[in-house]
Amino acid sequence: MLLLRRSAVGFGGVARWGLRCLFSGDAAGRYRGTVLLPRTDFPMRVNGPSLLEREIQIQQKCGFDQLYTWQRGKKAKKEYYLHDGPPYANGDPHVGHALNKILKDIRNRFEVMRGRQVHYVPGWDCHGLPIELKALGDLGTNELTPLQIRQKAREFAERAISRQRAAFQRWGVLADWENCYYTFDGKYEAAQLKVFQEMHNKGLIYQDYKPVFWSPSSRTALAEAELEYNPEHVSRALYITFPLLTLPAKLAAQAESWGRVSALIWTTQPWTIPANQAVCYMPKVQYSVVKRADNEQLLLVASERINSLASMLKTNLESLATFAGSDLEGGVCQHPTISSKEVPLLPANHVTMTKGTGLVHTAPAHGMEDYGVATHFNLPVECMVDEEGRFTELAGPELQKKSVMTEGNSTVISMLQAVGAIVKEEDCVHSYPYDWRTKQPVVIRASKQWFINTASLKDKAKDALAKVRVIPESARSGLLAMLDRRTYWCISRQRSWGVPIPVFYHKETGEPLLNKHSVTHIAKVFSEKGSDSWWTEPVETFLTPDVLQKSKAGAVSDYVRGEDVLDIWFDSGASWAAVLPESDPRADSYVEGKDQIGGWFQSSLLTSVAVRNKAPYKTLVVHGFAVSEKGEKMSKSVGNVIDPDVVINGGKDLSVSPPYGVDVLRWWVAESNVFSEVQIGPNTLNAAKESINKLRNTLRFLLGNLQGFDPRSQAVDPKQMHYIDQYMLHVLREFSMKVTDAYSEFDNGRVIRLLQSFITRDLSNFYFSIIKDRLYCDPENSLGRRSCQTVLEEILDGVSRSIAPVLPHLAEEVYLHAPGHDEGDTLFRSGWINTSSVWRRPGLEEAVEGACAIRDSFLSSIPGRNAAEYELIIAIEPGLFFELMESLQEEPTSTCSQLTELMMASRTTLTSSLPRDLPSDAITSTGNFLINLEGGVIREESSYSVAAMPTSLSRCPRCRRYTSDEPDCLCPRCQTVLENAK
Repeated sequence: MLLLRRSAVGFGGVARWGLRCLFSGDAAGRYRGTVLLPRTDFPMRVNGPSLLEREIQIQQKCGFDQLYTWQRGKKAKKEYYLHDGPPYANGDPHVGHALNKILKDIRNRFEVMRGRQVHYVPGWDCHGLPIELKALGDLGTNELTPLQIRQKAREFAERAISRQRAAFQRWGVLADWENCYYTFDGKYEAAQLKVFQEMHNKGLIYQDYKPVFWSPSSRTALAEAELEYNPEHVSRALYITFPLLTLPAKLAAQAESWGRVSALIWTTQPWTIPANQAVCYMPKVQYSVVKRADNEQLLLVASERINSLASMLKTNLESLATFAGSDLEGGVCQHPTISSKEVPLLPANHVTMTKGTGLVHTAPAHGMEDYGVATHFNLPVECMVDEEGRFTELAGPELQKKSVMTEGNSTVISMLQAVGAIVKEEDCVHSYPYDWRTKQPVVIRASKQWFINTASLKDKAKDALAKVRVIPESARSGLLAMLDRRTYWCISRQRSWGVPIPVFYHKETGEPLLNKHSVTHIAKVFSEKGSDSWWTEPVETFLTPDVLQKSKAGAVSDYVRGEDVLDIWFDSGASWAAVLPESDPRADSYVEGKDQIGGWFQSSLLTSVAVRNKAPYKTLVVHGFAVSEKGEKMSKSVGNVIDPDVVINGGKDLSVSPPYGVDVLRWWVAESNVFSEVQIGPNTLNAAKESINKLRNTLRFLLGNLQGFDPRSQAVDPKQMHYIDQYMLHVLREFSMKVTDAYSEFDNGRVIRLLQSFITRDLSNFYFSIIKDRLYCDPENSLGRRSCQTVLEEILDGVSRSIAPVLPHLAEEVYLHAPGHDEGDTLFRSGWINTSSVWRRPGLEEAVEGACAIRDSFLSSIPGRNAAEYELIIAIEPGLFFELMESLQEEPTSTCSQLTELMMASRTTLTSSLPRDLPSDAITSTGNFLINLEGGVIREESSYSVAAMPTSLSRCPRCRRYTSDEPDCLCPRCQTVLENAK
C-alpha cells in the first residue's frame, strides 16, 4: 500500500460552506488523496527462492556470525552457560538435531538480548562403534591395524561434523563456532583422563571379572545406556527338572515316603544351563512338593505358583507337603546335562513369584544377580561363551563353536530332551536387550573389564540431583530409577576407535600398572600428540624412568599397554571438565532428548559427583523426540522421514515440498509441546508458515503506519497520550512480562500463544480497529496521531523483540525497516523489550476497561450491525465510575471524544440518567462494573445503562464516520484538517 499525502487541490476563494459541500456524487473518491494510509516496502509474504536469498542476506547484513563474539566481549553482570550435549558424528543432520539445536538457540538468544553473556560451545561425540562400523563399511577389521581403523573413523567423523556444523549455522544457531569441542581432540582427551585419574584415585574405578552386557555382533562389552529393548523378542522358554540328590536336612524325615523329587525351574535362556552352578529359592516364601495327576512325577515348586503351573501343565497338582523356603537349606541337585556335576540349593532375595516356579536356575557367568549369589557363596564363575557369542571348549565338543543364540541354544534343548529333563517347552514373547548400534540381541557374559562403582556414588548423586531443577519435573523419576538400577558401570570397550584406557599390564603376572603418576603423564602426551600416540609411540614414551620410579614398578620391558578403550558415555560424560570454566564447571542448563536420561545426563552426573560432589548442571531440560504427524517414529522404509534441509530449501518437486525457510522450522520447534513427542509433517509446516504470514501482516500494518515517524524526536510523553494509548502501553508491559517469564521457563509454546493472543485480541480485534480513524484522518502532526504512533512504535519494538529468539531472521528484517535507529544497528545488539513502570497509572486500566464493558453491552445489543451508525446515551449514577468516564469525555455530548472513539459510535452523550422520552427505535442495555483500586482498598461497583439509537448525522465522505451535519459534506474535524492543509 502507498501512503497517500494530502491532495494539492487548491481551495482558495471558496467559502467555508463550499469547502464542506463542494463535491457530490463520488465525493469519497475526491478526498482519498487527503487520507494518511499506511505505506511500507516491507513485503506481506516472501516465498520461494527469494525467501531463501532474503534469509542469507539478513544473516550476512546483521552479522549473525559475529554476534557470539560480540556478546562475549561485552561487559555483563551475569553469564549464562548452556552446555551442549555433543551430537554423534556419524551421519547427516536430521530433524532431531533441528529440534534440539533450535530449542537451545531460542534460549541463548533470549539470554543475549536480556544482557547476559552467553557461553555456548558446540561439541561432537566422535568415538565409538557406530562411527567405526560406518567408516569401515564392508572392509571389516581383520586386515586393518588399530591405527588404520582410527584414521578411517576420524576422517568419517570429520566429514559428518562438517555437514552438521554447516546445517546448524544455516539454522541461525548462535555459538562459538571457532572453538568447538571434539571428543577426539588431544586436549579434550587429556581432560577426560584427568577425571578418570581422580575417580581411580578414590577407588571408584576398578578391574574385575564379572558378567556384563556383551554384544556378539559388535564383539564388545556394552553399558546399560547402549542398549535398546525389543518388546517383541521371542525366546524358547523351558521348564526343566533338577533331580534332588541330597534332601535338605529339615525335610529328611517327612521325605522318606516321597520317592524321587525334582526341583522345577523356568528359563528363557536354555543356552545358559551348561553354566549352571546352583538353584536358588526365596527363604521367606512357602514351598511345596506336588505330585502330577497325569504321571505322578514329584516336583518342588513355590506354593503360590501351584495353580498357574497346573494350568500350564494342564493337569492337577496334588500338594504332598508344604514348608518354609528356609527349610531347603542343604539340598543338592543333579545338573541335568552334566552327570558328574552337583549343584546346591541356595537362598537368594532376587527370586520372584510373578513368573516361573519360584526356583531360579543360577549361572553366575551369565546373570548379574547370579553373580551376586556366586560372590556370596564362593561359587565358580565359568564363562563358556567367547567374544563372538559361541560356546568355548569348556562347554564340551557337542556345543563348541556353536552360537548360543541360535544352533547352540537348540543343541542344549536337544541335550535336555535326551535326558528327559524338559517338562514343558513354549515360545515366550518378552522384552530383551539389543545392541543399539547393530540392532542385534546381546548376551550377558562374564569377562575381565574395567568398572565404575556406581553403587557407592548413588546416594551422593541423588543428593546432588535433588538440588537440580528438572523440566518437566516428571522426568526426575526416570533419572532416579536409572541411578537405582545401575550398581556398576562397565567402561571398557574392546575396540580401536576411542580413548585408550591408560593402563599397562605386567607381562608375567598380568597386574595392571595404573596410578596418578602414570595417568598424569599419559594425559600430557595425549594433550600434545593425541591418543593415536598410544599406538604410534613406544612404551618408553609413557612409562618414563620417572613414572616407573614413582610407581615403584620394574623395568619398562616388563609391561605391555592395554588394548581396551573407554566407553563413549565416559567420553561425553566428562565434557563438563573439558568445556566449562575451571573456576566452577557447572552449567546453568543441559538441554537434551529424553534418551539422555540414561545416557549423557547420567554419565555427566556420576563423573561430576565422583570428582566434585556436585552435579554439573543447575537445570535439566528433557525434550521429546520428533515423530511423524501420525505420531510414528520416523523411518526411511516407511517414507515418513522429514529432512530439515528439504524443509528449508525445498525438495525435488517444489509443488510437493516447497521451501519454507529457516524461520518456519524454528516456529515449529517453538510452537510445539517439546516435553512430549513432537509431530512434524506437511500440515504442521504449512500451519507454521501461515502463522508467520499472519504475523508479517500485523508487522506490516505497524510499519506502514509509522512511515515518516521518528520516535527519537516525535514521541509523545505517556502523560499526554489518549487514555486508550496509555492503556495499550500497560497491556504491552503485561505482555512483555509474561513473555519474559515464559522464555525463562523454557516454555516457548506459551510465548507463541501469548503472542498470537496479543496480536489477535488486543491489537487486531481491539486497538487497531479503534485507532484507524485517528491514524488516517487526523492531522499528520497532531497530538492524537503522534500519541497513537508512539504506541505503535513501542508495540512494533516489543513484538519484534518478543519473537526474535524464535524468528531471528524476521525480527532483524523488521528492524531494518523500523524507525528510530541508525544504519548498521541490529536488533540483537540492542537489548530486550524495554517497558516502563510509569505505563501503569492508577485508574487508567479501570477507565478503559470500564468503557470497554459499556461498549460490549452496546455491541451485544446490536448484533451484526455497524456501531458507527448509532449514537449513544450512556447513563451512570454520580460516583467514581462516572468520574472515570468523564476523563474520557469532558463535554456532555461529543462526536470526537476518547469515549466515542472507544465506543466506535457516531456520537456519545454521557449523563447520570437516561431521558424518559427515548425514541421508539432506541435499544437499551444495562450492566455493572466493579472498580478495584489500590490493591482493593478502593472498591466500588456501579451500574450503567446504554441507549443506542440510529444516528441522525450523515456520513462524512472523507473519514466515512457518521459525524457530518449534511449529506456529502465534511464533518467538522475533516473540514478543519483540510483548511489547515491549504
